[in-house]
Amino acid sequence: MSNRNYNIYFHTHTVSGIVISVVLFIIFFAGSFSFFRDEIINWERNESAPISREIDLNYDAALKKLDKEYILHGRNITISKHSNERSLGVYMEGTKDTLAPKEQKEGSYFKLDTKNYKTATYEESYSLGEFLYRLHFLAQIPYPVGYYLSGFIALFFLFAIVTGVLLHWKKIVSNFYVFRPKEKLKTLWTDAHTALGMIGLPFQFVYAVTGAFFMIKLLIVAPAVMTLYKGDQDKLYKELEYTDPEFKFDYKKLAAPFSINQLVTKAKSNWKDFEITRVMIQNYGDTNMHLLVEGELLSTKKFTGIGKVVYRIADGKEVARKNPETQNQYLDVVKNVLYRIHFGDYGGYALKIISFVLGIITCFVIISGVMIWLVARDKKNMPEKKRRFNEGVVRIYLAICLSMYPITALAFIVAKLFHPLTQSNLYSIYFIGWLLLTIFFIIKKNDAFTNKWCLISGSILGLLIPITNGIITGNWFWSSFIQNKIQIFFIDVFWIVLASITLYVAFSLNQKRAAN
Repeated sequence: MSNRNYNIYFHTHTVSGIVISVVLFIIFFAGSFSFFRDEIINWERNESAPISREIDLNYDAALKKLDKEYILHGRNITISKHSNERSLGVYMEGTKDTLAPKEQKEGSYFKLDTKNYKTATYEESYSLGEFLYRLHFLAQIPYPVGYYLSGFIALFFLFAIVTGVLLHWKKIVSNFYVFRPKEKLKTLWTDAHTALGMIGLPFQFVYAVTGAFFMIKLLIVAPAVMTLYKGDQDKLYKELEYTDPEFKFDYKKLAAPFSINQLVTKAKSNWKDFEITRVMIQNYGDTNMHLLVEGELLSTKKFTGIGKVVYRIADGKEVARKNPETQNQYLDVVKNVLYRIHFGDYGGYALKIISFVLGIITCFVIISGVMIWLVARDKKNMPEKKRRFNEGVVRIYLAICLSMYPITALAFIVAKLFHPLTQSNLYSIYFIGWLLLTIFFIIKKNDAFTNKWCLISGSILGLLIPITNGIITGNWFWSSFIQNKIQIFFIDVFWIVLASITLYVAFSLNQKRAAN
């Protein structure tokens, strides 16, 4: 490689990495916990839900109750399940009946409990699992700024990965096996950065690509909408199969009785290992009422097996069908594969745990990259003012990033002690606590102290999480296991293992520092 190309790759890799380092750490740290979003939600609520993507609901009973509360006539109703929790998402459009009162013409979204049919707004049903999930794509920043910011961070991360590979291409194999912990500090950080970076390379590449796609795809498709579709985005969404078929409202009440349960069961029986994930009712209570039942084959049977059936309620006849075994095309594969590999929802707990570990490794790669940058600039010929500036930048960076661990552990304890927390209360606890910790470590002006006490405090709080759960709910991790409450059991044991490892690391680092 010529010196010119080496310098281009080196500076591109360094600059792109440093610029995005803080936000990228937040994305990967929160994203690592997001693999267990469903488990965290159920642990927080002390509920146990089947580990399945299928909707488990008595539709007839639920709709009967909702009809008394909302008046469903003429509405389009979508019931969907996006996670393994007891509640479902329900979106109701305003009624198409022009003679209906004004309040019935307003749409609404809420969560529906599948056991008692109680409803709760999104804010009322907000949870720590949802918070961490949304934090990993910066959704707490007003839309669309947070989404686009996280998308462009993912794009810059992709540049950093590609330039890093090109930079180390000739020495990738030899350097991968080299680790010299007794050498000078820069060598230690470089070896860790290179080795761990290579271990997590496929994982990081996949998440850089899919993260950028999910967050900035609107900007990607905008030119296509303007040129190929002449600004008609509805036509684009229709061709991409993001919209459902529309059926005309007849303004006539449906006199004959009907059962949504029967038709959903009928749709499910069409294919073996078919799970219902979305049910949509159009023109509820009208003579032209239709039911769309959508689902997927188990991923163990077919990785992309999306199917749907549409019924006309008046006579129960099937008017459309998409066979998940034979009719999935390239478009279905692209949409589903990107989703699946990003969320890692097809390999059970083994894949989630591996993904979490790789996510935390990526966090360490990010930190080691910043430390390389600092050590490389800590030279005798550098002006004292510039050296102090560099140290200050890294001090702020470490304070922000490392304090995420103790504040996340504290949030688990508070979420259990004061359940249910409102969305605003959860925001206050996490963000204000995070800010105070960051300010404290910045004022302390000691990077070793920040590292040590973030690990120790996070570990102690982490070990208190299962104890808090046991005292508050009586569900100690051994009793949860016996009662087959696997999600609750998993979070308790997860924190015991994680906190034990980080506590061991903290004291190991302290002993090495004392020996030196």
